[in-house]
Amino acid sequence: MAKHKKLRSEDWFGSDDKMGFVHRSWLKNQGYPDDEFRGKPVIGICNTWSELTPCNGHLREFAEVVKRGVYEAGGFPLEFPVMSLGETIMRPTTMLFRNLASMDTEESIRANPLDGIVLLTGCDKTTPSTVMGACSVDLPTIVVPGGPMLNGKFRGGELGSGSFTWTIKANEKSGAFSSEDFREAEACASRSQGHCNTMGTASTMASMVEALGLTMPGASAIPAVDARKKTMAWLSGRRIVEMVREDLKLSKILTRKAFENAIVVNAAVGGSTNLIVHLLAIAGRIGVELNLDDFDRLGSKVPLLVNLKPSGQYLMEDYYYAGGLPVVIKALGDLLHQECMTVNGHILSENTEKATCYNDRVIMTLTKPLKPEAGIAVLKGNLCANGAVIKPSAASEELMQHRGRAVVFESMEDYHARIDDPDLDIDQNCVIVLKGVGPKGYPGMPEVGNVDLPEKLLLQGVKDMVRISDGRMSGTAAGTVVLHISPESAIGGNLALVQNGDMIELDVEARRLHLDVSEEELAARRKNWIPPAPLAQRGYVRIYLDHVQQSHLGADFDILVGGSGSEVKGDNH
Repeated sequence: MAKHKKLRSEDWFGSDDKMGFVHRSWLKNQGYPDDEFRGKPVIGICNTWSELTPCNGHLREFAEVVKRGVYEAGGFPLEFPVMSLGETIMRPTTMLFRNLASMDTEESIRANPLDGIVLLTGCDKTTPSTVMGACSVDLPTIVVPGGPMLNGKFRGGELGSGSFTWTIKANEKSGAFSSEDFREAEACASRSQGHCNTMGTASTMASMVEALGLTMPGASAIPAVDARKKTMAWLSGRRIVEMVREDLKLSKILTRKAFENAIVVNAAVGGSTNLIVHLLAIAGRIGVELNLDDFDRLGSKVPLLVNLKPSGQYLMEDYYYAGGLPVVIKALGDLLHQECMTVNGHILSENTEKATCYNDRVIMTLTKPLKPEAGIAVLKGNLCANGAVIKPSAASEELMQHRGRAVVFESMEDYHARIDDPDLDIDQNCVIVLKGVGPKGYPGMPEVGNVDLPEKLLLQGVKDMVRISDGRMSGTAAGTVVLHISPESAIGGNLALVQNGDMIELDVEARRLHLDVSEEELAARRKNWIPPAPLAQRGYVRIYLDHVQQSHLGADFDILVGGSGSEVKGDNH
């Protein structure tokens, strides 16, 4: 008979001395019977529920469903909250707080008597932040994604939450929508619980964790209000208890090959550029070597198989009915490491062998893709010595090779003050340059890279222009937008030295972003460059400014890379 493996929670609950009395006694005020503390795996349900995070507003109910599965499998579930990050509500940007939420997750897991973890996630940063924190402890962990909203319905057509947002200014200025139209569209766009229903960052993050092997098969695309999402939560509760008994830790699943799979899958589904900073940060926490060039080398030539906004036509609800991510994983075949282990104890190919596509207009094939190449392109040049990124599947073909005059905005405040000035010297061939929106510059690297075009050009019918910045853009957005320029302007990267009238060359095919200014002139400008004053003197933002790394390193804190494991030294009495 196999020897019983000591549970981590037994260090709290397993002894009959003073400390065992303390740990059990106080929890018994919740009404738990004594046998709950005797040899049962304790499962921590890490909940990012908050009424201030609309995408995650249903996760309180989901936690109860997970608990049923845990109890059924012989575990002892204990739910705990961590900082929730609501993309649509929080200011100045949730990215500023991603690392804080990851610290909350990490220390909450390590400090408590937990043997396995269920991460309840939804809105954009709640997935990477909790996974990052869990990686630094490295216990058996499973992710339950909250799921997308149902398709938005508006006057006989469909609205994509998020994607419609980026058309508001154009629709308003052209007179296509009245204020009453917009008010009606508000309710129609977000008509159920769940996160964005496009292949925005939330859906991308859910796809990422499924591709990494951290969810039950098929979990990522199920709509939040579909009963099958609760079934998946219940099954996840069962499975995490088994994972504890098998000692199936995160480090056994998150291998280098698993990260490569996530990059390829992201390209095939037309996922967000935000995947880059999050996947790099997760890799750094679990100890897997991953760099920016890997995203281009592994993903840039992958065909786009999923026809979803913003790169395509449909929405997440359609994608789920068509078969969801298992169909994509099966279709990618040898482009993926199909032998990678997943949380259900089976390898990737075993999980998808019966996957069937039910709508080939939504999920296409390698031989007949929506676009032949869809992955993220990584640019290099004197404007981005450490790299920059662009999403070709969401860009305009005619702008992929472009040379234009720079129109420079030193900050978001400068942009808002001048962009609609009728006297602004700008035309559709210009390149909009936005500074001061990188990790340190904003701070927090907000999703502002896809800035609205000038009103006077919108009225002329201009749909797209080349825009470059050291910030990010929403995964729900489209456009020829160069992002994540590193080093950022706030620390003296060459982006800080760009002036109005400079010529900028973008050549995506050649992976080049070039400022047509001599090195001598740049050196002269640098002598006159004045670094911005610190944006905070105290609190978390000061810690952030002191420790955040650049975007090509995942914008994690230098002091958080790696992990401290699950051991806790010292007692509380």
